[in-house]
Amino acid sequence: MPTFHKDRPLVVQHDFCILLETRHPQFEEMRAELIRYADLVKSPDNMHTYRMSSLSLWNAAAAGVTAEDVIAFLEANSKFGVPVSVKQDIRRFIERYGLVRLERLGDELLLISDDIDIIKEMARYKSLRSYGLCQLDERTLRFSAQYRGLLKQELVKLGFPVEDLAGYSRGESLPIQLRSDAAGTGAFALRDYQRSAVDSFYREGSMQGGSGVLVLPCGAGKTVIGIAAMGKLSCATLILTTNSTSVKQWKREILDKTDLTEDMVGEYTGLQKEVRPVTIATYQILTYRKSKNESFVHMDLFNKRDWGLIVYDEVHLLPAPVFRVTADIQATRRLGLTATLIREDGREEDVFSLVGPKRYEMPWKTLESQGWIASVECVELRVPLPPAEMEAYRSAAERERMRIASNNRAKLDVVDGLLRKHEGEQVIVIGQYLEQLHKLAERTGAPMISGEMPHDKREALYHSFRSGEISVLIVSKVANFAVDLPDAAVAIQVSGSFGSRQEEAQRLGRILRPKSGENKAYFYTIVSEDTKEQEFAMNRQLFLIEQGYNYWMVGAAGVSEVTVR
Repeated sequence: MPTFHKDRPLVVQHDFCILLETRHPQFEEMRAELIRYADLVKSPDNMHTYRMSSLSLWNAAAAGVTAEDVIAFLEANSKFGVPVSVKQDIRRFIERYGLVRLERLGDELLLISDDIDIIKEMARYKSLRSYGLCQLDERTLRFSAQYRGLLKQELVKLGFPVEDLAGYSRGESLPIQLRSDAAGTGAFALRDYQRSAVDSFYREGSMQGGSGVLVLPCGAGKTVIGIAAMGKLSCATLILTTNSTSVKQWKREILDKTDLTEDMVGEYTGLQKEVRPVTIATYQILTYRKSKNESFVHMDLFNKRDWGLIVYDEVHLLPAPVFRVTADIQATRRLGLTATLIREDGREEDVFSLVGPKRYEMPWKTLESQGWIASVECVELRVPLPPAEMEAYRSAAERERMRIASNNRAKLDVVDGLLRKHEGEQVIVIGQYLEQLHKLAERTGAPMISGEMPHDKREALYHSFRSGEISVLIVSKVANFAVDLPDAAVAIQVSGSFGSRQEEAQRLGRILRPKSGENKAYFYTIVSEDTKEQEFAMNRQLFLIEQGYNYWMVGAAGVSEVTVR
């Protein structure tokens, strides 16, 4: 029988799950360590459940975490010790990263391992033979360079996370200097964590650098980090982002913080097709095609210049067709930027193998404690469905139930109350259903932005909001990502995309930029009580809870119980 340590906060189970007592005095410290190599899967009040996986441990290994680091922490804090099988699996997974290396020899690529049995095992896989593999010696396999990305994808599926040391093409040279005095913001210098993030990607220009993902919260300056990486490499750069508003934001930042001139920075969107030494495009334009049976019209943008760097903004949203092209351009440096590695389609392994492993992560609460982002009070307001709507809800099909719960008309009164409480502050109201948002716009008189609105009008409203000319803005999911709303202090979420954790993180991110005074913001989510929406809300919140945010639950009495603290 293992020794029982009553005062320790963790229980490590045989199934790779770790239970953490939420009321333990070291809860915050434990959580900050666990998220380096485990994912939060359940978050009831008393006990949070984390689960380690091969991918979470490979990402940890790529960021420099060792098996002994993980095991020593778990053993020091577990009530019952760590099962032998779990320790063995932790070592097995972490030691797998880098066990197989990808190197270049002339025009050929080599898979090399010091473990002879691993090479024998890989040589037997039928799925690898189609990539032109042949065995050179007991430690080396040779294959065709054109399959570099596809082979890495397949090897990850087989449990072999390859360390890619084959290097990168230089790309078209483009000297880029960061300004020491940015025109729009006064004195400009990278923050310490931003410099560390860039260094983690660049790795002094060595073979270990040049591809990977940097994970930082919204408002932490991921755009600045991308620009600093461009400055390190000084090469032609293709930046891919989520929408045309984000394209404009990237261009503004590049012109403000580097010595590049306007004629050197192009926009490639539905409105204009400029291919310049630095080109910023949307994922939507790359995946445009006239019909499902035709080819993608603009995917050849990847070949229109000799790009030395490709930046994938909001890499967790990378569309499947862009994954396919990325597999073909593994000799080009690739930088992924995101607030969360969570993908709702489960393709995190493709990000790992094709864009690169996680190189750097900055916990949200750490930046909050340093004052770089606002502290946020998260409140979930549970509102009952009126009797007639509850009757319709109970007799509806599953998907229709979510629509009825989301459009609960009682939510309108709650929004009214919250706007009164935060009168004079910059407030965004975010929702999924246009019918609901139109009602809110009519009721409050606030302007509403949706995907149907022309880009110029949308930009004008964003400008008016940033300047304080208007204080309330109602936005559809078009504003989930990469919208520059630096003065928003309050977000009210009236409906969402089912249980999307990434959407919850992005929406909270709209209010994270530092605030004057007490540097505090408020994130309200209004949920129909005793419905599927309440269940989905619990899943939506998982990522933010993992980052250290706590949701204050308010019951059926609604907004009358909310006190702005």
